[in-house]
Amino acid sequence: MRRIGLLGGSFNPAHRGHRHVTLEAIRLLGLDEAWWLVSPGNPLKPRAGMAPLAARLASARAMARRAPIRATDLEARLRTRYTVDTLRTIVRRYPRNRFIWIMGADNLAQFHEWRRWRTIARTMPIAVLTRPGYDDGALAGPAMGWLRRYRRPARQATNWAEWSVPALVLLRFRPDRTSATQLRAVDPDWHVRYANPISVTSTPAASSSRQPQE
Repeated sequence: MRRIGLLGGSFNPAHRGHRHVTLEAIRLLGLDEAWWLVSPGNPLKPRAGMAPLAARLASARAMARRAPIRATDLEARLRTRYTVDTLRTIVRRYPRNRFIWIMGADNLAQFHEWRRWRTIARTMPIAVLTRPGYDDGALAGPAMGWLRRYRRPARQATNWAEWSVPALVLLRFRPDRTSATQLRAVDPDWHVRYANPISVTSTPAASSSRQPQE
């Protein structure tokens, strides 16, 4: 049984900060690998300035090279719009794996706005990664008010596959301050470099035993 971390996001574009936090999560949680779920579109983010999925996926795959990270368009292939539906479908399709949801403190701060966020917490354990400027707000937010009772010590993080859900662990490490917003400001046409690099499929994976496509 493989231990896999799931990290969703726009990856607009993917950058070394994504890679850094993912590798730290792999180390602290004792993961076999992590899957980057490159989102077709985040309901909580504006569409303006969002590069095409194919370009974002290509940038993620380039950034994930030579690391135990798989960048995938699995959410597009599953045709799910909300994280809760994506995660529940992944658990059903890959029953031989154990999954943990990984998100930054900025997402925890607004987690109570996500569709059926308590169901997400009951679907798999959650690991929250420190992010400068967001940690205090996340810990004081409405979602943490409910999740606090399920918090596990960071020293037990490698035992997450044995936890009953809901379960949450906070992971702290030196962050990489690279920002996708800043990268877009410097190079607004970054996605042109990734124009038509691959064919992005839109149909669900056929077999529950298959891994997500590279």
